[in-house]
Amino acid sequence: MNDVVPFHFIQEGGILMWPIMACSIVGLAIAIERFVSLRRAGIDTREFMETMRQVLRQNRIQEAIAICDETDAPVARIMKAGILKHNRSREEIREAIDDAGHLEVPRLERYLSALATCANIAPLLGLLGTVSGMIKAFAQIQNKRGQVNPADLAEGISNALLTTAAGLSVAIPLLIIYNYYVSRVENMVLEMEVSSSELLELLTRHKGDREI
Repeated sequence: MNDVVPFHFIQEGGILMWPIMACSIVGLAIAIERFVSLRRAGIDTREFMETMRQVLRQNRIQEAIAICDETDAPVARIMKAGILKHNRSREEIREAIDDAGHLEVPRLERYLSALATCANIAPLLGLLGTVSGMIKAFAQIQNKRGQVNPADLAEGISNALLTTAAGLSVAIPLLIIYNYYVSRVENMVLEMEVSSSELLELLTRHKGDREI
């Protein structure tokens, strides 16, 4: 994204091009970091839960904990928190699961607010550059008492157009990426909630069967 506007355009666009480019660089860095992190966090939840169902139905608690330890994913850490409380009451198991979930969700959403900020600031900086460029153009008209030619206005108009184009060129991709990651995180959170509810039923049902 920082290559959308060539370097000489940055110089022609004026000082506001630099913070726009900074938004581009920061946004790109966050996008890459989130791509790597969310890819690591994503697993086949159906396959994982199928394995957990088979293990827990056979009361192989330690094996279930070991599987969670081997799986580097938020849903696995939430499952482990609940399984560790398998011999407690339903309320205590739910509380443990909820506490683990409250720790995992912020990790999934990390830096997304900064990405949204970059996407929102970039077009505003472009708009500020547009206003600044037009002020410069009208100042030329005033200084020359209206006796101007197109070359006199070129610098101000160029600043205005270049900053607008740069701001939009940075903001549009960042906004698309932000919305994609938000949607992905929401889907992962939904999977964790469904898996947590299923685990709670498995543990409480299994506990009831043992008591009988």
